[in-house]
Amino acid sequence: MALAIASQGCRAIGHLRQNRPAIEARKLSREGQRWMYDGNWDAAEAKFAAALNVSDDDDRAHWGLAESLWQRGEYEEALQHMEQAVRLSADDPMLLSRLGRMDLELGRLDAADRRCEQALAANRNSAENWVLRGDCLAARQQWDESLSAYHRALAIQPDLSAALLKAAEVYHRQGRYDRLLASMDRMRDHVGETQTPARADVLRGIALRQLGRPWEAQRCFVAAVQKDDSNHAAYLLLASQSVRVGDLEQARQALSESLRLNPSLRRDEDVLREFQHPSLAAVFRQSSGTEMR
Repeated sequence: MALAIASQGCRAIGHLRQNRPAIEARKLSREGQRWMYDGNWDAAEAKFAAALNVSDDDDRAHWGLAESLWQRGEYEEALQHMEQAVRLSADDPMLLSRLGRMDLELGRLDAADRRCEQALAANRNSAENWVLRGDCLAARQQWDESLSAYHRALAIQPDLSAALLKAAEVYHRQGRYDRLLASMDRMRDHVGETQTPARADVLRGIALRQLGRPWEAQRCFVAAVQKDDSNHAAYLLLASQSVRVGDLEQARQALSESLRLNPSLRRDEDVLREFQHPSLAAVFRQSSGTEMR
């Protein structure tokens, strides 16, 4: 009995020694994740790289290093590490979906399709997987099919803002402004008016303008530029809508800011034609805009 116990103890010690690199790599990966969630990508990358120096079989370290490299634009190397993470995790559906997203953002549609199908085969109850499916279809301009995929995502997670926003983009493209407005109102109900992204305010404003609610549309465009003051297109929409409702001072300020952000608009014939009101003519001669009130 004593010999048997001693033998088992020796095997346990040997097994622990063999696992020490894996244990240390996991520890470093967890530290890297903490730095990642704190937004310190340099520190995170250093921890993930250190983990892989200890053990190249740590899927978390490959995943984390892939995200860190992607963050600073090293896309090819990021893809290689994400592929390793997928392989080592035995095709974890979340990692498959993330790899598909990377492929899609790089324009590799066939690869993105394959990853998405694999992810869905592993987990058809993932809203994120269905959003990826919708995005792959949208990239191929298969609008009705992409909309169906976004609806599948929303059936699983009704408050998923990404699915609501992307469905709204399809409705905008199709000219279905009532559905567009309903989608953006639904997002507001879930996250609150102040938490919706600027693009959601722009889309909501476009829908309201098309549905004959001009003042509400103007307020949406104001909200959009307040959330993102670097978007010249949103300022231009605000200027246009302000002209429509007779608020020429707001139109002047918004147009001035749009031209400041994108000076090439001064030579755009469509812009020049739209803003022919005498009180706006001077804006095109200015070298810079004034602040929004």
